[in-house]
Amino acid sequence: MKKRFIYLVLLTLFSGPGFAQADTVVLQDEEKAVVTDSAQLSTDSEDVVEKARRNLQPPPISEVISFSKIFWSIIFLTIGYFFIRFIGSVLGSIAERSTRYRITIKGIIPVFNILGWVFILFVVIAGIFHPPLETIVAVTASVSIAVGFAAQDVLKNVFGGIMILFDRPFKVGDKIEIGSHYGEVLEIGLRSTRIVTADDSLVSVPNSEIMNQSVSNANAGEANCQVVAEIYLPITVDTEKARHVAMEVAQVSRFVYLNKPIVVLFFNEVKDRKSYLKMRLKAYVADIRNEFAFKSDMTEMVMRELLNAKIISPDDFK
Repeated sequence: MKKRFIYLVLLTLFSGPGFAQADTVVLQDEEKAVVTDSAQLSTDSEDVVEKARRNLQPPPISEVISFSKIFWSIIFLTIGYFFIRFIGSVLGSIAERSTRYRITIKGIIPVFNILGWVFILFVVIAGIFHPPLETIVAVTASVSIAVGFAAQDVLKNVFGGIMILFDRPFKVGDKIEIGSHYGEVLEIGLRSTRIVTADDSLVSVPNSEIMNQSVSNANAGEANCQVVAEIYLPITVDTEKARHVAMEVAQVSRFVYLNKPIVVLFFNEVKDRKSYLKMRLKAYVADIRNEFAFKSDMTEMVMRELLNAKIISPDDFK
């Protein structure tokens, strides 16, 4: 009974008016805090929306393009153009003086040109104009769509040039055959590849065509390449003597590269209803720039030595 009485007294005291008022004050404070937080959240949301709206609006044209920015852009592009041309010419001169590293140095030039122009354009756009990110995204998207529809063939050539630089089926200085054209690669550009043929003609082949057909590479990055001299002989010629003469002629030529084999082959061929032996003398030239001089040298010397040794005579070709 005594414990029950104490319990009732404590229950009456703790459930009195004072504690009820305290609970009411706490609830009112919590409601005020919730209202204050809601008002602050609403204000922050409005600020975010207003800031986003200002960012979406294009900046004044005077802030992006001005006379001074255009002037310095032209100056920087001009200096960059002549700098790239100067470095390319210096590397080209160094390559022409070195037979061993000629192909390697020439292969660096197109890569340097592309990286140089990428750096120059980046400096002009980011350093001089410094447009907002939203402007860059909008302009890039618009230009990409316009260029994609208007210049599909040009883009094919550009991507073809990039693939040639990375895939490297040939390099500047290589002797290649593309379709009916054979010569030394002079330049690998973004639009076309230029080769110099045997008659000193400059041929430009679109990169998209190169990517869609087979390419024959005579030296594959090396300074030497195989040269084949074809000589027609009478069907009655002594092939052993003719082979011996041809081997000696190739070995003593000032253009020959003796670290690779010299081969002489004979084939029967009919021309104008008459049978001939076509002798193919295969040897390697030490410097691919002397390919055609080496071929002419072997042809002249073989014919002269065969006539001097009386292995053949002028009457054999009548």
